[in-house]
Amino acid sequence: QVQLGESGGGLVQTGGSLRLSCAASGRTFSNYAMGWFRQAPGKEREFVAAISRSGGSTLYADSVKGRFTISRDNAKNTVYLQMNSLKPEDTAVYYCAARYGAVAATTGFGSWGQGTQVTVSS
Repeated sequence: QVQLGESGGGLVQTGGSLRLSCAASGRTFSNYAMGWFRQAPGKEREFVAAISRSGGSTLYADSVKGRFTISRDNAKNTVYLQMNSLKPEDTAVYYCAARYGAVAATTGFGSWGQGTQVTVSS
């Protein structure tokens, strides 16, 4: 299993930006496709974005397309989520996750971080 740790969450006003980071350790990071998920209070965890192990392919939930960008730096064992034009409905705990294999996908993630809180005030 790869160990994951998120950072970069916080409180931001509507329309603002945040960049989340997720540092990986314990296994060869470049063997894993990565993803971001979120869970709002009282709701189920939902897919946000994913990136292939090479970084050449990405997937996004419709709700964040055009506002969020997932990227990775395999030399730094880190995946990022740049979040722009934030809305109150983006408020949630954000989790990064690792999926062994090459392909960006919305399911099949076996390793998870502890999460970082993002709060968007109106």
